[in-house]
Amino acid sequence: MSAADAREALKREAGERAASLVSSGMVVGLGTGSTAIFATRRIGELLASGALRDVSGVPSSRKTAREAHRLSIPLLSEDIPREIDITIDGADEVDPALELIKGGGGALFREKIVAEASRRVVIVVDESKLSSALGTRHSLPVEVAQFGWKAQERFLEWLGGKPRLRLLASGKPFVTDEGNWILDCGFGPITDPDELGRRLSARAGIVDHGLFCGIATDVIVAAAEGIRELKRP
Repeated sequence: MSAADAREALKREAGERAASLVSSGMVVGLGTGSTAIFATRRIGELLASGALRDVSGVPSSRKTAREAHRLSIPLLSEDIPREIDITIDGADEVDPALELIKGGGGALFREKIVAEASRRVVIVVDESKLSSALGTRHSLPVEVAQFGWKAQERFLEWLGGKPRLRLLASGKPFVTDEGNWILDCGFGPITDPDELGRRLSARAGIVDHGLFCGIATDVIVAAAEGIRELKRP
């Protein structure tokens, strides 16, 4: 088995471990990304076999919604009329306090809404996503309104973020599900994610940012030596 195949197998195992936390009757937040998708597919399998019943999903992106439809997972309406029992999602970076950077796939705004509406948030990652400080391994995505986006770029430069507009292979800007653009910011190690998050959230024109602080309750890590589970104290 190649290293890439071994990594995929571990990610599948981590995603399926997270799916085992779902019980019949639950409302489940369905995450976006290469690891979270394994949990969604496993939930679909369990529903098809009858091992799970009366489960409803809340997808965190249109891409995940399409996969849930393919798997015949019933979905709640987009207004999220009920509390979400558990959300299973991925992350781009996780620090020792279980704070996160998310948004590499561009779904950070919906992902945060789903996560904050959940009683429990389980994050599944491979060990390459663990770091000593957020911003060490991954840039920070900041979703901005198209109107006046250059003003937000200047603000992020002033904060030291070295923003870069996310582009498609065609050279056109990446557009989020909500019709916004993303500035990927190279802050380097972020010493106070909470404070940076507050400053970003207070700025008009910034729709949301990829700092997920105080949100994850559990992190399931796929590592070469096996699966391990971390819990917020």
